[in-house]
Amino acid sequence: MTEKIKLLHGAEIPRIGAGTWPLNDTDAERVVADALTAGYRLIDTAQAYGNEVGVGRGLRASGVERSEIFVTSKFNKEWHGRELVAEAAQRSLAALGLDYLDLLLIHWPNPGHDRYVQAWEGLVALLETGTVKAIGTSNFKPAHLERIIAATGVAPDVNQIQLSPVSTRAGARAFHAAHGIVTESWSPLGGQGVPVLDLPVVTEIAELIGRTPAQVVLRWHVQAGLLPIPKSADPARLRQNLDVFDFTLTAEQMVALDALDQGESVVEDSDVFGH
Repeated sequence: MTEKIKLLHGAEIPRIGAGTWPLNDTDAERVVADALTAGYRLIDTAQAYGNEVGVGRGLRASGVERSEIFVTSKFNKEWHGRELVAEAAQRSLAALGLDYLDLLLIHWPNPGHDRYVQAWEGLVALLETGTVKAIGTSNFKPAHLERIIAATGVAPDVNQIQLSPVSTRAGARAFHAAHGIVTESWSPLGGQGVPVLDLPVVTEIAELIGRTPAQVVLRWHVQAGLLPIPKSADPARLRQNLDVFDFTLTAEQMVALDALDQGESVVEDSDVFGH
């Protein structure tokens, strides 16, 4: 069983999760069941992934009690409205076959659409109904977060952002820390076009301590107080990625990994991209 973090609104979230993008329903069912069997208790999906039905099947196939699993989903900009958010939640619940969500996120701010404040107001209202146990954002910059907090007085439990040793997002993390927001890392191992696991610093540390490069990078996340959501369709790799709580990187190794940072140049610009 993985460690947990207490969230602003009272829920507890596991320290590491299993991602499901870009799996289809069939693959998601298998991977989610494998992940839960391996010991994961946080499963991350989204309406945009098109696999919520498969994720739900995997949850049930695993045999793990619903109360032990933390399920996250996200909704698109078409649901950015105070009254629309509840419908978005119901659509996800129906697809997943669940009675409640542990965490629901605004997937992208879409500032050009300029409805994310209303979407946040809808999430705040939804939290009070018990349909969701925690609420949050994904890909929000500090400026976006400032707007929704100013409008409602409520900070997100979580902001899920693209984050790895090549994009450490120091400014966003500092804002999150100041407001009690948990930083969740998507593409924690680098993602497409950023071969973090092949970088000499990573492979040298892995060889030195007898761990996989992925374990080194995921330990970096955990040790830095981040919550990574790696995705793997391979059962053996799923288990390896979870096995990062029984060793510690040295201060020098953490600094060496931090030094790989390339700034915002290797992350998707959420003022431009979104759905």
